[in-house]
Amino acid sequence: MNIIIAILIFSVLIVIHELGHFLLAKSNGIYVTEFSIGMGPRILSMVKTVKGYRLRAFMTPGDFAAANRELEATVYSIKLLPIGGSCMMLGEDENVEDERAFNKKGVWGRISVVLAGPIFNFVLALILALIIVGMRGYDPAKVVNVATPAKEAGLQDGDVITQINGKHINLARELDLYLFVNPLSEASVNLTYVRDGKKHTATVNPEYIKDYKLGFYYDDGNSTAIKDVIDDYPMKAAGLQKGDIITEINGTGVQKKDDIMNYFKQNPMTGEVINITYTRDGVSNTASVTPKLTGQGYSMGFSIDGRRVKTNGVGVVKYSIAEVKYVIVYTIDSLKMLATHQVKANDLSGPIGIVDMIGSIYKDSAPDGFVTVFLSLASFSILLSANLGVMNLLPIPALDGGRLVFLIIEVFRGKPVDQNKEGIVHMVGFIALMILMVFVMFNDLSRIF
Repeated sequence: MNIIIAILIFSVLIVIHELGHFLLAKSNGIYVTEFSIGMGPRILSMVKTVKGYRLRAFMTPGDFAAANRELEATVYSIKLLPIGGSCMMLGEDENVEDERAFNKKGVWGRISVVLAGPIFNFVLALILALIIVGMRGYDPAKVVNVATPAKEAGLQDGDVITQINGKHINLARELDLYLFVNPLSEASVNLTYVRDGKKHTATVNPEYIKDYKLGFYYDDGNSTAIKDVIDDYPMKAAGLQKGDIITEINGTGVQKKDDIMNYFKQNPMTGEVINITYTRDGVSNTASVTPKLTGQGYSMGFSIDGRRVKTNGVGVVKYSIAEVKYVIVYTIDSLKMLATHQVKANDLSGPIGIVDMIGSIYKDSAPDGFVTVFLSLASFSILLSANLGVMNLLPIPALDGGRLVFLIIEVFRGKPVDQNKEGIVHMVGFIALMILMVFVMFNDLSRIF
């Protein structure tokens, strides 16, 4: 099932990408020789004849050439390997003396054709974001669990962060990404936040803290039931399980989730043992749990409640655009961190790793029904689609961005670069990409197995 879902997602993303090239090529009068889904040998093709279109199975390269030569119509094909796709245009990689050839069109027309693929990926990401935000809402950067530094700066629970050091924040994830790329230090942080519809500013002086965790998730709603316990964390090691109901923490009774949160807000965890009383099948038990040190560093003294909230029609559009912007910025920042060695090459994931992630998403969301599965996979598809758009715009030979570099050079030179030389550059780039793909696949396999 994981592989089938992954193939469907990959196919949609790539078909949309190639459809962008196809539609702009047609609008510019460029002859598209073939529009295909998949890679490898053709297993089914639709060919135009004098009597209309007809299907042909296992069309050979010779048959394909004949169809193009005699009928001069686009061949629509489904190929054997259900990964990838293509929009092949006359004169795309060679000098062809035909007014319908790609190489004979104006430079701006060719630029529009090349740009259309990535742009269509961004449009698809926006459509998916509109669906998700319309159904589930968006995640404001809502402040919770205010501690000393933030409290001294005047922040309160429920405030919504809208700027940090001049950077606009629409989503909680944008704040998380900013802090990931720009880790806190002893330097003060300037915040803008909204409270009761009014904007306020604050300057927070981060403090150095140690972060301890027990390793469990709260149940949905406001009960004290445990939704799940995390492997290699103290709660699981102490024997607590999903469904256990917490009744006391160090002798203090708790009746709802807010009581637990308030307890730890007033009694921050350290390395000292915590006695947790819970019921399982009506029987009361007590476990001694030693919090795990999960990190240490500077903190502004608050947490962010990343739960989604509903919004109106204008908000759906606004925050859907913010969703796509966040993913694009996330991809670009990740590439910057890779280039500066803040992220290791071993952290890269390719198709195998993505299939594994899709499987995990499906497994985690399946118990909650089809709608949850769809929305979870759609959310991941936003990341994939925007990522595909960004990667294709990089100035790398053999990708759309590499072609754009040569077209931009042509704009300034007033004449195109020699196609043979350009072809050699793209071939070298393609070989380099294949080597990178092998490396990434090896990484994926080593992580999984």
